[in-house]
Amino acid sequence: MKFVNALINRRSFVALATATAMLGLAPTLPASAADVTIPIIVKDTTSFYWQIVLAGARKAGKDLGVKVPELGAQAETDVNGQISILENAVAGNPAAIVISPTEAKALGKPIDEAASKVKIIGIDSGADSKAFTSFLTTDNVQGGRVAADGLAAAIGEANGGKVEGKVALITALPGAGSLEQRAEGFKEQLKAKYPGLELVADKYADGQATTGLNIATDLITANPDLKGIFASNLIMAQGVGQAIAENNLAGKVSLIGFDSDDKLIKFLNDGVISGLVVQDPYRMGYDGIKTALAASKGEKVEANVDTGANLVTKANMADEKINALLNPKLD
Repeated sequence: MKFVNALINRRSFVALATATAMLGLAPTLPASAADVTIPIIVKDTTSFYWQIVLAGARKAGKDLGVKVPELGAQAETDVNGQISILENAVAGNPAAIVISPTEAKALGKPIDEAASKVKIIGIDSGADSKAFTSFLTTDNVQGGRVAADGLAAAIGEANGGKVEGKVALITALPGAGSLEQRAEGFKEQLKAKYPGLELVADKYADGQATTGLNIATDLITANPDLKGIFASNLIMAQGVGQAIAENNLAGKVSLIGFDSDDKLIKFLNDGVISGLVVQDPYRMGYDGIKTALAASKGEKVEANVDTGANLVTKANMADEKINALLNPKLD
């Protein structure tokens, strides 16, 4: 009986193939995993942070057997470039798209339009859109709170336990969702827990480390009694750290940065930086692709996933968990 059923099934397939061939059509066969394409669009393909994100995405592609084109502008400020990249990615009919929006307001409508055709998974930074199927990011408001706690602890350690004095906030770019949220959390935490700390400057830069250096130098000159600075992303932390080093203020002006690379780790070892709030960009990239694949199959995925933030200091940087975040595998 099994042989008869198999023969009938075979004959049915042959008949279908013959009929479709006569009509000039090809029989539809199920796509293999290798045929699935999920592009990942990041803000900047050149920075260390985004290279970690891409490394995670690349590993997920290998593990899951899907194609993962790595797309992105040459600078976080290239909003129009990212919109064009998104439009081109949609035109390629991928299974899903993973994106970190460069600027919240400008990317809102393009993401809405893209999501009408394909599943969109957001990572790292948000946009003015409710069309994300899932969103994986650091809780950036909480990251700002962690930075405020770290800065307060560093100022107290440097000043005999007194958590008081003038502090400043430097944000890399206006309008970036993740950066605005970090600033919000930082200011909220200062107000709620540290009445002795006075926020005397809340500055925006243009995404360049040299601008961060110049802003920090001006702040130090205008406020010789400045006790601390929160630089809310990697590039600003590089610039502000350079300003502190050049003015011989290590140990006098406490600095908390966000994210890490070799330069910031050296600053931390040398005492130029008091602490770094470190995310898990590798996980964002890996789980972004994994979530996108699941969503493309119609599987249920979490609407929001917090990938975590940790305060790194010279005291804990050798811990196994922290070391893995500071030295991720990029191959």
